[in-house]
Parts: sequence; C-alpha cells; structure tokens
Amino acid sequence: MSVSLIIVESPTKVKTIKKYLGKEFQVLASVGHIKDLPKSKLGIDIENGFTPTYQVLESKKKVLTELKKAAKGAAAIYLAPDPDREGEAIAWHIAEELDAKDKPIHRVLFNDLTKQTILKALSEPLPLDVNKYEAQQTRRILDRLVGYQISPLLWEKVKRGLSAGRVQSVAVRLICDREEEIRRFVPEEFWNITAQLQGENPPPFEAKLIKIGNKKAKIENVAAAEEIVKALEANTFIVHKVERKEVRKSPPPPFTTSKLQQEASRLLRFPVKKTMAIAQRLYEGIELGEEGSVGLITYMRTDSVRIADEAIREVRKYISTHYDASYLPEKPRYFKNADLAQDAHEAIRPTSLNYHPQHIKKYLTNDEFRLYQLIWNRFVACEMSPAIFDQTTIDIYCGDYLFRAQGSIMKFPGFTIVYTEGKEEEEQEKEDLLDRLLPEVRAGEVLTLIKVNTEQKFTQPPPRFTEASLVKELEERGIGRPSTYATILTTIQERKYVELKKGKFYPTELGFLINDLLVKNFPRILDPTFTASLESELDLIEQGKRNRLETLLEFYRPFTEELNKAKKEMLNLKAEGKPTEFTCEKCGAPMVMRWGKNGGFLACSQYPTCKNTRNWPSEQSAEKEEEEINAEIFCDLCGEKMVVKEGRYGKFLACLAYPNCKNTKKIGKKEENSVLTEGLVHKKCDKCGKDMVLKQGRYGSFLACTGYPTCKNTLPFTLGIPCPNEGCTGEICEKRSKSGRLFYGCSRYPECDFSTWSKPIVKPCPECGNPYLVEKRNQKGKAYLACPVKSCKYKEEL
Repeated sequence: MSVSLIIVESPTKVKTIKKYLGKEFQVLASVGHIKDLPKSKLGIDIENGFTPTYQVLESKKKVLTELKKAAKGAAAIYLAPDPDREGEAIAWHIAEELDAKDKPIHRVLFNDLTKQTILKALSEPLPLDVNKYEAQQTRRILDRLVGYQISPLLWEKVKRGLSAGRVQSVAVRLICDREEEIRRFVPEEFWNITAQLQGENPPPFEAKLIKIGNKKAKIENVAAAEEIVKALEANTFIVHKVERKEVRKSPPPPFTTSKLQQEASRLLRFPVKKTMAIAQRLYEGIELGEEGSVGLITYMRTDSVRIADEAIREVRKYISTHYDASYLPEKPRYFKNADLAQDAHEAIRPTSLNYHPQHIKKYLTNDEFRLYQLIWNRFVACEMSPAIFDQTTIDIYCGDYLFRAQGSIMKFPGFTIVYTEGKEEEEQEKEDLLDRLLPEVRAGEVLTLIKVNTEQKFTQPPPRFTEASLVKELEERGIGRPSTYATILTTIQERKYVELKKGKFYPTELGFLINDLLVKNFPRILDPTFTASLESELDLIEQGKRNRLETLLEFYRPFTEELNKAKKEMLNLKAEGKPTEFTCEKCGAPMVMRWGKNGGFLACSQYPTCKNTRNWPSEQSAEKEEEEINAEIFCDLCGEKMVVKEGRYGKFLACLAYPNCKNTKKIGKKEENSVLTEGLVHKKCDKCGKDMVLKQGRYGSFLACTGYPTCKNTLPFTLGIPCPNEGCTGEICEKRSKSGRLFYGCSRYPECDFSTWSKPIVKPCPECGNPYLVEKRNQKGKAYLACPVKSCKYKEEL
C-alpha cells in the first residue's frame, strides 16, 4: 500500500506528529529553508521584474535527495512547514524541487501539534497560497536590495563587515534618537509638597498638594516651597469631599508574540531570542515520559488575540472545576484584535489544560517550565472574572491649597489570583501609591497636621529602551512583524551598533556613526513611518489586494537615486579617518580614528607616508575620576569645595557648606578633556532673566535656561579664550562631533570656521606671545602643553 508523505520544517515535530498517525503516513523534515538567494551576488534580476534566483543550499542537498526519494513512492504529498509567510515560502520551494506533477501536493497548516488539529488539517488540505508566498518574496527582495547595495557602500566608506538592513537600521535609529533626546534633555526643577494628616479615625495618612487656587500646583524652587509651608502651618486642613467608587479591572488578553516577549523580559528576565527559542520547543513537542512527544502550546508567531471556541469551552470548564463560581463570568470573554493584526493564527495558549505546569514540571527544564507556566496562567486568567477594588479619593483644602489622598483596597481578587501583569518601573510606582488604606473621614472634618514634607525633584529624560520596551515601540509603530523582533534585536547587538548594559540599550560610537551616515544619505529608508508603510504593503499583497511588482517599483526607483547620490557624497571615513585631538608622536601630524576588526584605533593622518598606529586610550577608573573631582571642583556659588555624594539617582557633587549652601551638580560621563559637571552657573538668561544651567549635550557643553520648556534659550559654553581668527569677536567653545568626540571651535560658527582637536589652555606662549597654549599627549598618554602656532616649537610638561 502506498503511503502519503508529510514534510515539516523541524525534526522535533516529526516525533510529535508520527505519534498520532498510522503506518500510512511517512513524516520527514526539511530542517528549515532548502533554498535561498545566493550569498555571493545580489540574486535579483531587476530589469526582469525583480525576479529572484534561488539556489539549493549546499547544506540541504542531502536532505533534498531524501525528500525526492520519499516523494517518488508517495501516494500524496502534504507540505506542513510553519503556518506563516516563511513557512509558505519553504513549502513552495519544496514543491518546486520535488516537481511531482503526477501526484497531488497539498498544503496543511498546524496551529498546534495536537492529534485533533493534525487529523483535521490532513482531512481538510489546502492549496499552496500564492499571495502569502508573494508577500514573503517581496519582503525578501526588499531586504536583499537594501542590504546588498547599502552594506558594500559602508565597507567602502567605513570598514568591511558592516551591514545595513531595511528594518534593523530603523531599530538602531530609534535607539540613537532616544539617546540624543536624553543627552539634550534639560532637567527642570520642581518641588512636591505632601502633608501628613490625622483625622478622628486612624490611621494617619498622607495627601499631596495638587492645586493652588484654580491652577495646577507648580513649585519651581525652594523659596516658593518654603513660603507655601509657612502658609500651610498657619492654616487649617478641612476635608472638602470624599469620593468612594467601585473599580473593576479586567484581565489582559492571551499572549501575542510581542506581548509574550515583553512579559518574559519583564518578569523572567529572558532575552527576546531566548523566549522565542524556548517557545519553539514548547510548540514542536516535549517528551513527556511514556506519553512521548507532546506539543504544549499553539503556534508562537502570531499577532492575534483570538481564541478558538473549543479552547474557550475547555478553559471555562477548568475554571468552574478548580475555582469558586464567582471567578467564572456569566459569558465567555472575546478579545478584539489590533487594527494591523493579520489574525492568521490563534493567540499563544496551552494546547490542552490536561498538561498542568506543575504536573509536567519534571519533564521540563527550569526555563521551559517558567515560560510554559507564564503562558498557562495568562490564558486561564483571561477568561476569569475581573478584579474589584474599592477606591477612595479624599480632597482636602487648606486655604487656597488643594490636597488629595487616594487609596484602593481589593474587594475581590478575580483573575489576579492566577496572573498579574508585569509593569515598567514608573507604572509600578503609580500603582503602589494607590495600594494603601485610608481612614474613614467625612466632609467638613478638621484634620490635624502632623508634618509638612517638601521634596526637591527634577524632570526626567525619556528612559532608554529595554528589550521589552523596544519590542513594544516597534510593534506600536508597525515596524517589523512578530517573527522578526528577535532577529532584529540580536543583529543590532552582533553588529556592535548597540550594547545592552544592565538591561538598557546604549548606541555605540560605531552605531552613532553609521546611523548618522544612513539618516543623512538614505532618509526615506531610515524613516520609521516609511518602514511601517512597507509592512502594510506586504499585508495587502498577502490579501491579494496589491501587486508585488508595483510595490517593488515604487520602492526601487527613488532608492536608486539615493544610492547613486550616496556613492558620490557619503563621507569616506575609510580614506580620511575620523579626526581626533591626538598628535602622532613620530611625525607630529594629527591622529585620526579608524575602524578595524577589533574596533577603533588611532592612525596617523599622513598614511602611507607615516604608518604609525596605536590603541585607542582607555578611560580612567571611576575611583581616579572621583579623586580628580574632589580635588579640582569648587562651588560656583560660595567658593567652598565640592564632594562626591551618593543619591537615589546615582553620584552627584554637593557643596561642603550645606545646609547654608545647597548647590549641587550632576557628574557627567568621564571623557578626556571634557567638562565634568552640570549645574547652575553665574549667568542669567538674556530672554527671561532666570538662571542658566551648564549641560552636557551630544555636541558639547552648553548653557540652557532653567525656565525650560517655557523658555528654550540656549547659549554656547565658552572657555574664555578669544577666537584666534583675525577680526573675529567670538570665543572658543567646547563642542562634540556628530559621533560624540570632543573638539573646540568658535562660538560664531558658521560665520567663523575656526576649530581644533586640541584643548586650548588660558596661558600665553612665553616664546611667541600667542594668547593660549593647547593640551596634547605623547605616545605614553602623558599630557603636555604646546604652542598651536606652527612656526613656534614651544612645549612644556604638565
């Protein structure tokens, strides 16, 4: 009797599927893609409708031979790669290579690997989906056109081994843009005032000042705060109104791919790549002793929150059996998909509630158990009753000052007995403030003031991206798809464009450099909105509403113009190098920074005449930095010495004359020749009259008005040295290049183009009388002073 052949992607699935089928089926695996575009060339015939040229992968020739042999003797062929675009492409490529025109070829989709799903899919086979395949091909061609034509340009201009990707480069841009926001952010001082109060009934409680008169409370400095405190202490606190209401909190929907990645990152501290690898194993099958291989979850690449009716019936039966009746809502809960969701597959859920996490824990690794339990708990919780809270709000007047106290008490836990969603730090802090007990008070009741507390605060810059928040940002902007997030985050780190430090993404110097080059030369490709629009185009192609050729032509025509322009105009750092403040100790020429296999290094700008190179100097230790700060920094308000203190938000400088002088300064990142601190300076804003504050920006030190954002005035921070260019009235300022390195230039730029990489020092040259010297370093890194006038050879040791 002839058998039918089932071809899946993964060898792990083979064991799971075989368990449910008889001898009339043979199950083999393609082990992923069997064909791809060639690595050595573009592989796209642009002139012939962007026709791709696929080649059988060398590593898959043996696998393909086995598949062909099995197909010859098969009565029918069922192609069962993953139920997504990539899986559809694999199915098409297998069908092309088998070329089995004399027998039926079917497409089957397994949303999970349970017996019921597998048998149903085989009984209701589908034809190959040409639209889904076209969508995958379009994405592959777009990625190849961008990657294989921009990357060689970076090799030519910067160094070999760099890459640019249609989506990965946009992800790097988001991280670089966020870092620039943080560097440019000017903190604004404000003060919080809270009152500790006691009513007729215990316990004492705390209320926060929210309004002064009819306006939102905005206290800008300590003087204003102290004035309010005096007014409060001389007045009476009276309860204005008490509002009590019942608040219901509904459970979150079951997991989509991105939500699973975010929650596993927040709660389990799993990198996105790890989450997807574990989820793949749970989907494909885990050996459960005598029962054999069992697929424990549904397909893990989905953007849908839809749940199958039979799964809803099963989970409601489970809840009614294991929990009190009050935990089961009268009607099933159905969740609405986001507008951009494709809804090709169900949400991520357990395939069967017969496999409780605790019952099968012994068969799972610790990480598999933790992720499976997370998926299980969220799925069960999503069909449970809402949590109910009694929320109380007390408004209190003290003269014109309105205070508010809020608290909430859980009345019924509902779904929270099974699952509580993870929160970002700021969201959790807000919830914690509400989770407190307030006393019974009545309108008109006079409260006793125990104490008034004042707290100095500063507005905070936007937070750096974590893996969870970056996935959330990509999803909300419509950039990429669930199946691509893990690859994006992995690639940008492997390319050394970003670093993950203590869970936060930081762009590297190379990442800033490449991002600047790409944004300047390929603004359309690096535009997040444009990238998201292409994802929508791919969705339309999959739905049969858009033609692949139209999309590719609309993309490629302007891209070609950008590419040709970039070849001529993009800055060639490989030939010119990146200027630095260092001098070659062999010939005296400026040193430039170049990039090699092991990162940045210093090379003489006179290469090949002078071939001198040396390592990029390392930063000094944190301990030495503190010693230098303690020894050299004095309070700019009273002249007393500043010392390093440790606060809630890290280290800062504080005046030794405290509490008579409360001046503080932020400690900036240590870099050679940089201004170390940020803080108030003896200068008033020429627009509004408020104090100016010294800030560190990406392009150097600058003065910013403390009245920001009402007043956005900024001024350059000068070194007090007149510009040496004849006739110029400007002064020399500390600045930064686009990639973050320090240099010094005229405050009147662009009217005056004076610049130097060496730090000017206010000291006249004793030989030629030049009004300043510059700081340089020898080969060993030791600093010395030298005259910048080329005809003068004066030097002195520091």
